[in-house]
Amino acid sequence: MSTIIELKDVNKTYRMGDAKINAVCNASLEIKKGDFVAITGPSGSGKSTMMNLVGALDLASKGDIFLDSKNIEHLPESDLATIRGKKIGFVFQNFNLIPTLTALENVALPMIFQNVPADARKERAEKLLKDVGLGHRLEHLPGELSGGERQRVAIARALANDPEVILADEPTGNLDSKTGKEVMEMLLNLNKQGKTIIMVTHDLNLAKMARKIVKLKDGEIER
Repeated sequence: MSTIIELKDVNKTYRMGDAKINAVCNASLEIKKGDFVAITGPSGSGKSTMMNLVGALDLASKGDIFLDSKNIEHLPESDLATIRGKKIGFVFQNFNLIPTLTALENVALPMIFQNVPADARKERAEKLLKDVGLGHRLEHLPGELSGGERQRVAIARALANDPEVILADEPTGNLDSKTGKEVMEMLLNLNKQGKTIIMVTHDLNLAKMARKIVKLKDGEIER
């Protein structure tokens, strides 16, 4: 399998007043196409910072990050936004759905920024929602959906532009155990279909479902 994401000696430092916080230290990581990787570690270990770096949401203070062999550290924000839109789908713990948009409109939204025509957006959004078992909830607002249903909408939205990589940040964190298991099964099925899954979690039981576990401690990769 070819490499889709690579970090080389990456450091991320934040400044808070006069203090410097080293959130990620000398991280080198290689993720292959089709991998299912769990990034785990205690609170404050650098998991969220690592996800932001891997997902091109943030740039390193030092080191290089490659996505499909392109060094994203030297790209302008407009190019980064395009790459994020096409290559990476995001699933968040808090769902991050727009409350005034229906499930259908939430899923269609990322396609607007890729200039997909309106009819094609609607058709694909409907198909994706049906694929995640929500064909009967197309016109419902997020506030009218359960937590599990909202996370399914979020997964459908992440798939809107058919990205190669799904980044899931604590995807079961706000769900009960039964619904969380269903969401994990969806991610595992997406992985079987060839999607690269990168999941950030503090739950070791969830991490064990991945093919590879990356453990962080104090911003460093332990193993």
